[in-house]
Amino acid sequence: MKTILKLFTLLFGVVSFAQTTVKGKVTDNTGLPLPGANIVVVGTSSGTVSDFDGDYTLTVDLDPPFSIRISYTGFEAQTIEITSNNQTVDVTLEEGNTLDEVVISASRTPERIFESPVTVERFGLKEIKNTASVDFYDGLENLKGVDINTNSLTFKSINTRGFATFANTRFMQLVDGMDNSAPALNFPLGNLLGMTETDVLSVELLPGAASALYGANAFNGILFMRSKNPFDHTGISGYIKRGITSQEAAGDNPYTDLGIRMAYKFSEKFAAKVNFGYLKGTDWFAVNDADKLNRGLTREDPDYDGINVYGDEVSTDINDVAQTLEGLGLAPPGSSALVPSQNVSRTGYDERDLTNYNAESIKADWGLYFRPWEDDFEIQYVGKVGSGNTIYQGANRYNIKNFFLQQHKLEIRNDNFFVRGYVTEDKAGDSYDMVFTGININRAWKDDQTWFGEYVAAYIGATLGGATDDQAHTAARTQADTGRYVPGTPEFQNAFERITNDPDLNTGSRFQDNSKIYHADANYNFGDMIDFAEIQVGGSYRRYRLNSFGTIYTDNDGPINYSEVGVYTQLQRSLELSENVELKLTGSVRYDKSELFDGFFSPRLSAGFTINEDHNIRASFQTGFRNPTTQDLYIGLDVGRAILVGGAPDNPARDVRNYDLSPNGTAITGQSNIDFDGTGAYNNSFFANSVSSFGESMNPADLEIANSNLAQPEQVSSFELGYRGKLDGVIIDASAYYNKYQDFLANETVIAPFYGDVQLTETLPGGTPLAVAAIANGDFQAYQTYTNSDEEVNSYGAAIQVSTKVLGDFDLSANYTYAKLDFDVNQNPDFRTNFNTPEHKVKASFGNTELFKNFGFNVSWRWSDNYFWEASFGDGEVPAYHVLDAQVNFRVPSLKSTFKAGATNLLQDEYFTAFGTGLIGSQYYVSWTINNL
Repeated sequence: MKTILKLFTLLFGVVSFAQTTVKGKVTDNTGLPLPGANIVVVGTSSGTVSDFDGDYTLTVDLDPPFSIRISYTGFEAQTIEITSNNQTVDVTLEEGNTLDEVVISASRTPERIFESPVTVERFGLKEIKNTASVDFYDGLENLKGVDINTNSLTFKSINTRGFATFANTRFMQLVDGMDNSAPALNFPLGNLLGMTETDVLSVELLPGAASALYGANAFNGILFMRSKNPFDHTGISGYIKRGITSQEAAGDNPYTDLGIRMAYKFSEKFAAKVNFGYLKGTDWFAVNDADKLNRGLTREDPDYDGINVYGDEVSTDINDVAQTLEGLGLAPPGSSALVPSQNVSRTGYDERDLTNYNAESIKADWGLYFRPWEDDFEIQYVGKVGSGNTIYQGANRYNIKNFFLQQHKLEIRNDNFFVRGYVTEDKAGDSYDMVFTGININRAWKDDQTWFGEYVAAYIGATLGGATDDQAHTAARTQADTGRYVPGTPEFQNAFERITNDPDLNTGSRFQDNSKIYHADANYNFGDMIDFAEIQVGGSYRRYRLNSFGTIYTDNDGPINYSEVGVYTQLQRSLELSENVELKLTGSVRYDKSELFDGFFSPRLSAGFTINEDHNIRASFQTGFRNPTTQDLYIGLDVGRAILVGGAPDNPARDVRNYDLSPNGTAITGQSNIDFDGTGAYNNSFFANSVSSFGESMNPADLEIANSNLAQPEQVSSFELGYRGKLDGVIIDASAYYNKYQDFLANETVIAPFYGDVQLTETLPGGTPLAVAAIANGDFQAYQTYTNSDEEVNSYGAAIQVSTKVLGDFDLSANYTYAKLDFDVNQNPDFRTNFNTPEHKVKASFGNTELFKNFGFNVSWRWSDNYFWEASFGDGEVPAYHVLDAQVNFRVPSLKSTFKAGATNLLQDEYFTAFGTGLIGSQYYVSWTINNL
């Protein structure tokens, strides 16, 4: 290593002329040490941090005099002049307030959160240490305006300002500038493959549109996570958490979470770090057996389709089966008259039979950092890998098993610019669709035709024997299910293993993927070169390579490639209007172009008035746009009830499938089967709701033409007002917004007939339209299309937070969030906005970091109003809920350790945040954190 450093020194001609050492201790105004305080030489990036006891040693290649700046989150920074070598500088920092904290995300430049031109939330080291949640990522749920939808124990989806599903493609998550979305899914899997807690420096969150600075996917909010630089944060730190998860359905199960961080500064030129994290637990069991289609059916009903029961999605009209059997001579003449026209579903398997609910995450990252001139110019290489098991709910429920994600980044930066490039690659591992697992285990045992034939034959026999309708259905199912594979038997397990390793959804349930994203972006800040304003310019380039082998996308014939590019600029200037009033103006604009669509400009304008250093009023207008995601464009996925077909211009024709026609369809077309592609969904289809109406009335006038438009970029115009201020020790942060969407991207459910036109101009000799005959004969395919709404979709809301000190030194804060969708759902029953956000939310926290020496606690409570959840898996009401979390912690300075005991959902009121997921129980844990600065 020394030889390498010598070579680098020779290469860049760096010579050290002097060396000065400064030592000291950083404490608060009560005399307690402040570990992790930053000590930086003013005007450079050279610095260090205080250790667990608040002590620090800073050695730099500079001759005095020079100045150092000592800062700590939540305290007022101090700048001190160094006049001699070996000078001792002990500093006592006075507690400040959250408005003095510095954020970077709002304007891509450091500024006090008090002066930020837009709403921004920050979750720093202090908040991470004091959160009552089980980890820092869960702790974000206590921020105002933030929703966290819990998919499973290890997969949680963050969202702001509505329009969220677990496939939350409107919200962006960046880790040290890298988008950690999985390329195949187009969204991050929570923190499953994200950051290790001991390496988190800060978390910032921008709600709302931010396309002007961050591009096409920065549409509804961005989460920024920054890690610790090994030049500033050295040493070994780690944590271990042990506890249990407790749920009525799953019982009590062990939970383990551990992480370690190792960082070393070899010299002022070279530093490196390594992180490792491991989590293992048992996921929340999903055992809801209510009727998925909200018809009020129970397991005893013939056409039962349970929410967390899979295989019962396969359903057919048994009278049609009876007529077929009678026509083939396999049933007595006239027996079909004994069989009602009624749908019957196959018997399904509970979700708990199709997964072991193993929740696991293994992740590691490493970084090499090089400062050739020992200043702020830095070259970074960062690598990240992660693998894990979780449950994901999209159109179906999926067991994400041994999923693998890796990222590699090379970045060159200093205080004024950065240039970075990275690649993200995912592999689906052994992941599978639990719905198709249930369907195909049934079919592996007995094909649908045989099962329904036996059912009808038994029904007829029971009816002729004098049984009632209910008795006949019971007898029929018992007969048809005779010999069915039973969970836990070798026959079941063999079928399960075979099917979950088969990627053909006709016979299996595994999905494959090895997709990649290549991304590069750059930014330069001319603030040091131009006096009248701070001007930034930047741009980005992204290329997608989709490779699911035909299991997710329409890429049967090879990977799908396409790219996007964008450029932007921002101007920011502060004007002193009077002695006590300052005006800060910010203007930015970005141009983005996808090779599939026309380009688009995204401007942002904001103004902030600072009055008497205690009050800031801000107003902004910003636009955003969102290119359709990879799934919006190129998905081609059969989910049982419908086929998801993306809206890229060339995609529908790529989704070709073969269908057997009904006997009537064969008589009409002269074909027994047909090759049919997805173009019918977009140019020859009816709305699904209108087909249901036609099924009841048999009146062709009830059929409504759908013919979804191909997908186009979505746009939003956002207006926001906000206030931040201090009033007699009370800090207030409030905002209100109104969003107006154009070409809103969502889904429509449509029905495409295999023959005939939806204009009903093609008719049979008797005058019946061919398309009507196709619907009546069951010769059609249901599709879910990806399209844009012609209707207005608007939303508005507000949020306010109040925080203060009470009873001397206790921290108290509370916030309220209001969110409302402005869209006529009744006039657009087939269009799904997926707003999925409660109208009212209230959150509060109370605690003391130093109740007595080295002992602190925190309690947080949140309440959510009821709301309606709609997504491709299913729709349903989410009842109101409230949750209480709490923790106590004790510091042992001699061990450089903090011990914590905590509980989430302390009241044990199980709840859920989305239709179809398992109920969220309680977690109880103890943790030991060592030397986490």
